[in-house]
Amino acid sequence: MSLVLCPDCKKEVSSQAFNCPGCGRVINQMRLPKSRGLAIVLALFLGGFGAHKFYLGRVGWGFLYFLFCWTFIPAVLALIEAIRYAVMSSQDFNNKYGAA
Repeated sequence: MSLVLCPDCKKEVSSQAFNCPGCGRVINQMRLPKSRGLAIVLALFLGGFGAHKFYLGRVGWGFLYFLFCWTFIPAVLALIEAIRYAVMSSQDFNNKYGAA
C-alpha cells in the first residue's frame, strides 16, 4: 500500500483512500463522478437534512446536519452552499468533489 500527500493539508494518505481523513478532499481518482446540478438541487430541497453532504461524500458533515436539522441552521447553511456550488467553476467543483 503506497502513501500519497494530500494537496490541501499535506498529510500522508493511503493511495486507496477516497478522501483525506484530515481535510476531506477527494484523493482517489477512481471515484464516482458527482453532478454539480444534483448537488445544488439536493442542497436546496434536502440540505437541511444534509443530503448534499452525503451525496458529495462528506458523511461526517451529513450526520452533523441531520443531527441539528431541527434548529434550521443546517437549512440556512445549505442554501448558502447551494449558491456557492452554483457560482463555483466546473473545474473547481471537479477538483474538490469529483464532478463528471
